[in-house]
Amino acid sequence: MIDVLMPQLGEDVAEGTVDKWLVREGDLVTREQPLVEVATDKADTEIPAPAAGRVIEICAAEGAVVPTEGLLCRLDETAS
Repeated sequence: MIDVLMPQLGEDVAEGTVDKWLVREGDLVTREQPLVEVATDKADTEIPAPAAGRVIEICAAEGAVVPTEGLLCRLDETAS
């Protein structure tokens, strides 16, 4: 199981807002496939999948404010 965490999106950025999920629970994803669009006060960013697998759980709803290193979703890298 891989936890997809909110990355550090800038020097002075401590959190981001989940703008739009590009995948759903149960979807198979490839490595580097965009999973979610995140907005900060400085820029909008797509967060890619760190590995191929199946989206098991989306942990942050659209509109949620997630701190850096906060949990966005979980992937099962053993799924194909």
